[in-house]
Amino acid sequence: QEQPVESGGGLVQPGGSLRLSCTASGRTFSSYRMGWFRQAPGKEREFVAGINWSGGTTSYTDSVKGRFTISRDNAKNTVYLQMNNLKPEDTAVYYCNTRPSILGWGQGTQVTVSS
Repeated sequence: QEQPVESGGGLVQPGGSLRLSCTASGRTFSSYRMGWFRQAPGKEREFVAGINWSGGTTSYTDSVKGRFTISRDNAKNTVYLQMNNLKPEDTAVYYCNTRPSILGWGQGTQVTVSS
């Protein structure tokens, strides 16, 4: 089953920023709603942010509103997650997928927020 490829994670101090990217070589995202999800150790995977096919409508879980921004570039078949003012509770593996999820889950990208 085809899987997205996520990148851009890393170790950052509280208050720092990261930009995540998601793409897939054999699947065109442009006609799909897309979402970012995350899974912290010992917790269920949770929804973080979503975007419609054109990029005109976005949604966020309450804990990231005002700090994270989801966007997409359909010409590049890429979805982004700009994360600002990161907090230790944002530490997780971040994944992207269509909404609803029709692709396999990729490896994700690790985001660690720690001083």
